[in-house]
Amino acid sequence: MFFLYGIVLTLGLLALAPRFIFSALVGGKYSGSLKQRLGSLPSFDPGGRKVVWLHCVSVGETNAARPLLYRIKQDYPDLSLVVSTTTKTGQKVAREAFKDIAELIFYFPFDWRWTVRRSLRHVKPSIVLLMETEIWFNFIRESFKAHSRVVIVNGRLSERSLNRYTKFKRFMKRVFGYMDLAMMQDKADATRIMALGARASKVRVTGNLKFDHDLNDAETTLTGELRDRFGISREAPLIIASSTHSPEEKWLLDAFKESWKSLDGKLPRLMIAPRHPERFAEVAQLIKATGFQWARRSETPSPRDKAAEVILLDSIGELRSAYPLADIVFVGGSLIPHGGQSIYEPAAAGRAMITGPHTENFKAAVTEFVEKNALIQIPIVSEKDIPHQISTAFTDLLTDNIRRERIGDNALAAMEANRGAVDRTMEYLAPLLEHPERRRQKY
Repeated sequence: MFFLYGIVLTLGLLALAPRFIFSALVGGKYSGSLKQRLGSLPSFDPGGRKVVWLHCVSVGETNAARPLLYRIKQDYPDLSLVVSTTTKTGQKVAREAFKDIAELIFYFPFDWRWTVRRSLRHVKPSIVLLMETEIWFNFIRESFKAHSRVVIVNGRLSERSLNRYTKFKRFMKRVFGYMDLAMMQDKADATRIMALGARASKVRVTGNLKFDHDLNDAETTLTGELRDRFGISREAPLIIASSTHSPEEKWLLDAFKESWKSLDGKLPRLMIAPRHPERFAEVAQLIKATGFQWARRSETPSPRDKAAEVILLDSIGELRSAYPLADIVFVGGSLIPHGGQSIYEPAAAGRAMITGPHTENFKAAVTEFVEKNALIQIPIVSEKDIPHQISTAFTDLLTDNIRRERIGDNALAAMEANRGAVDRTMEYLAPLLEHPERRRQKY
């Protein structure tokens, strides 16, 4: 099965080769990363210390890993920490988030045996931590063969992924046999991974690390910079549309226009933060076509920043710092069948949140927040009715300060009530961090 997987992976990468080449030529998300993805990494010398390799996919996983990695560094200062990511945006956030504690930050290798082995020989990790559901078959097996401990951290496994992997259940059972521990976010995730063949003795429920989110000093400073540059004040309530996907920006701009026309007194402002950087220019054109005064974060500061009715946050890693400025946060990826983006960061800022109906990626959390009146979820409606539904939600919250503040307070309380994932994760990691050596085994 590993041989067949290698063939499928090779064919897939060959099919994507033109995309990689084009991206590299135009400075896209794959530019500057090909050598590292092939296992050629920057020089690294841990000086004889044990190495912990943390792998995150993109921005969400990198942000979730912050409290855990800092805790590992605090409790085990003699360990050497390295971090890999899959995406360019994740790489940028990781370089900023872990610049003080990680000794090497690089791109994760393609999952061929030779590229994986090349990376493992260079890093020589004693422990590999895979954030959420990063099940790379060759990487897991080769890490085991290299006598590294392999652990899933903050794991989650959706019903859709379970159904897909179930077709290869015997193979999945073999892959999970190479792992030392799978720490899952909740009981449902734990049940699903055991249904695929993970041994119950290796599975733990630790909660979600994203509930342990806190802003650091640098992010708090950035909040002040954004407030000053764009003149954010209570006189003009700010709506943030976070991690949006196409065509959500069009619907949100139409909804904002409808609310803007119907409100008296304090007129709101809208900040849009698209999920994917390659869409920044596209979204800029959508905003420009509305006729609103607008500004974009990436441009040189100017007097029109403070007058802008719509702000394009076309930057990477700054959204967390923007949330404390908001009165309302719309969480994107939820008006389309994408599954929704994270609600944890705006909740930690105590903001009133709105989502669309498609939140399968965060089903348990969204259900809990809705039940606790900590989130407004728009029902499924026809596409032509979506802007009006959003506008109604915006207007209701902007004209009812007590309700808006109560929802934000409830969101913050829900975050506080679910804290502790870092402590539980560290409890189960401790034996591996203290004694990382793996005895030679045959499998």
